[in-house]
Amino acid sequence: MDMNSIMQQAQQMQAKMATIQEELQKKKETGSAGGGMVTVTANGRSEILSISIEDNLLSADDKEMLQDLIAAATNDALRKVKEMGKAEMSKLTGGMNIPGVSNLFS
Repeated sequence: MDMNSIMQQAQQMQAKMATIQEELQKKKETGSAGGGMVTVTANGRSEILSISIEDNLLSADDKEMLQDLIAAATNDALRKVKEMGKAEMSKLTGGMNIPGVSNLFS
C-alpha cells in the first residue's frame, strides 16, 4: 500500500467517526432503577437529558433511597450509551481492535 492510499483511508475513517459521533448525539438510552420509579435518559455523548421520578417517591421521607435510585438509573443509562457507542464504532472498524478508536467509549 502506498502512503497516499493510507492517508485517504485515514481521512475516510475520520469522516465516518465524525458522522457516527453526530448520530450518537441524536440517539438516546434510558436507564431505570427501583422498578422504573426513577428513569434517566442520556444521549450517545453521555449527556443526561432528563430525570423522571414517580410522584410517590417525592412524598417519601427517604432522601437517601431516592439519591441511590437516581445514581443507579444514571449509571444504567450511561452503561447503555457506552454499549451503543461501542456497537457503532464496531460497525466502523469491522470489529477490528484499533488502538484509540476502540477506547472512545470505554
